[in-house]
Amino acid sequence: MAEDDRDHSDLSVRQASREASGWMTRLQDSPDDVMLRQEFDDWLSKPVNAAAWEEMQRMMRAVAAASPRHAARWGAFLKEARAGAENGATPDEGRTGRWPPSTRRGLEDAARIRASTGRPYRRRAFGLAGLAAVAAILAVVAGPELTRHLQADYATATAETRTLRLADDSVITVAPASAIAVSYAKGARQIRLLSGEVYVEVTPDAARPFLVSTDSAQVTVLGTAFNVSQSDDGAEVGVAYGAVQVEQSGSGELVAGALGAGEFVRVERSGAVQRGKQPASQIGAWRQNQLIAQDQPLRDVLDRLRRYHAGAIVVTDGSLAEQPVTGVYDLGKPVAALRAIARSQNAVVREITPWLLIVSRS
Repeated sequence: MAEDDRDHSDLSVRQASREASGWMTRLQDSPDDVMLRQEFDDWLSKPVNAAAWEEMQRMMRAVAAASPRHAARWGAFLKEARAGAENGATPDEGRTGRWPPSTRRGLEDAARIRASTGRPYRRRAFGLAGLAAVAAILAVVAGPELTRHLQADYATATAETRTLRLADDSVITVAPASAIAVSYAKGARQIRLLSGEVYVEVTPDAARPFLVSTDSAQVTVLGTAFNVSQSDDGAEVGVAYGAVQVEQSGSGELVAGALGAGEFVRVERSGAVQRGKQPASQIGAWRQNQLIAQDQPLRDVLDRLRRYHAGAIVVTDGSLAEQPVTGVYDLGKPVAALRAIARSQNAVVREITPWLLIVSRS
């Protein structure tokens, strides 16, 4: 095949992919429009379009089948949100007005989609249950955020960073989509990282150790600056200056007796431990809107990127999610960063809606 023909073919595939996204939305908005269905059937008759539609179906099935996180805690809320949408309620009414902007935006989008039909979504031969897809998206976007807000003393929304000066003059910078609980007692100072990431600059006080705990690791310091992040797989601690002691949560087993400047340790929930080194200036690089990855699995890199994007980012291929990523990316432009990361893996990003991005093999 000539090069011009290949370029034309690639262009046709990309065009068909964009059109498939549009058809999905139009068909869900007007499920009983006979003329629209005829137009769709005409469009679908072309092989390139049929292939694009099948790919769209496959991706949406992956979204709808995703296992919701913290389902036991947010299930009642989702049921209430569905009922409110059916009754025409605005998501900002009542107690939802107290939720952070990223949660409210997700609910508002779901309510608008639901209200546009005036009836429950219907399963068609061509499509998916739209409400099931919305439920899966809300599970990813809203569920974890609601859970951590119930427990947190301080929490940030998507793309929001917050700096706190505590009673002892220690300073905590809270990363986007993160939450902490603070407990100060006579003999100890303790921060519980419920989700996300923090950068801590501790004021020395030999009489009161400073503790930062996650589900996987506990960090003890007297005076230093360090970064702690938590994900579904475990926790990572990196030291900018000074030294910290790291133990496994629960067992109290010592992981690092003196983790120094430029060193980091990852403690997985399974108990596995990985130590490494990096320039101390890169510790907490997210404070300068930089995402720095060094042979990290794509899934871990995307966990950090998700804190800067108001919608959901879904990877359809499990093996792709495990591929190592190395590079420096701009967190101030999360969608552009996602596309750059995908290109490095020979993958593509498809925008289903502004709040749903799908990453898949090209």
